Amino acid sequence: MLLKNHDAILSDLDGVVYAGPHAIDGAPQALNRAEDEGVPVAFVTNNASRSVETIAEHLRSLGVNTSAERIVSSAQAAAELLREHLKTGAKVLITGTQDLAECVEAAGFKAVYHQTENPQAVVQGFNPKMVWENLAEAAFTLADPEILWIATNTDWTIPQARGMAPGNGTLVHAVAKATGRTPYIAGKPEAAIFRTGAQKLKSTAPVVVGDRLDTDIRGGNKAGIATACVLTGVESYQSILQAPTFDRPDYILSTLNDFFIEYPKITVTSEGESYTAEGAGYHAKVEGEILTITGEGEEPDAWRVACAAWWAAYPQESESHQPKEIIRGKR
Repeated sequence: MLLKNHDAILSDLDGVVYAGPHAIDGAPQALNRAEDEGVPVAFVTNNASRSVETIAEHLRSLGVNTSAERIVSSAQAAAELLREHLKTGAKVLITGTQDLAECVEAAGFKAVYHQTENPQAVVQGFNPKMVWENLAEAAFTLADPEILWIATNTDWTIPQARGMAPGNGTLVHAVAKATGRTPYIAGKPEAAIFRTGAQKLKSTAPVVVGDRLDTDIRGGNKAGIATACVLTGVESYQSILQAPTFDRPDYILSTLNDFFIEYPKITVTSEGESYTAEGAGYHAKVEGEILTITGEGEEPDAWRVACAAWWAAYPQESESHQPKEIIRGKR
């Protein structure tokens, strides 16, 4: 089965474990099964507005067997970045929640809230109660180019019960526009948070599983870790197919249960300017901008084979690139 190739899972939360307040069907059971089979699971989240214990409690309420020690947050990754750049005891301006401040202080720094307290760094995380004065204080502080600026994450959106709302990226962008500066990013899609997760589990062959190409998959790829995109959240087969090179996953999963079955072996060949992929009862061929998929079997396998052919034909794409036409048929 696929999971035997890896010694740990680094899992995203929203869109993988839960959607809004409810667990995704079968997800807690699949993650618990991985643990039972000796593959530990850590949860990697860009959420810096909740403590790791609060996140762990939420997961346990959904049936996931976990603890705060298995949560890797962007707040923790930000604290690790602070350690790389500042001496212990340095003052850090907090633009975020009290939980972010506590994480920074647990790393040995002093949380402050005003430029007049002479901070040596600004750490900016999401806070739904953020007001203009908080952003202004960060901008005033960052007017000094010597001040370190770390953003926990730059997610443009954050899912809420009523739909998508502006995420931390919009707030970071406001400060960036005001200051002309660019922050270090602690969370996804940067590599640091995934390496922190792998180190926490003492893993040498982890797999990142997430539902977003531009955060989970891109970050795992940057970290040099195997990646799996699960189709229980944001992405679709079509969006994965047309992904730029740095957002392409190693595996495409319909649900987390796919970890417990054999992943199809796909063979790719080329002849002239045409590329062919075969596996799991499917045959995909790319000629120019036309993708033809033939065969019978499970639908996820059709798209796995199609992606293999399309990505072989277009291996270096910096932007999304989709076929002009997709032809489906039986052999």
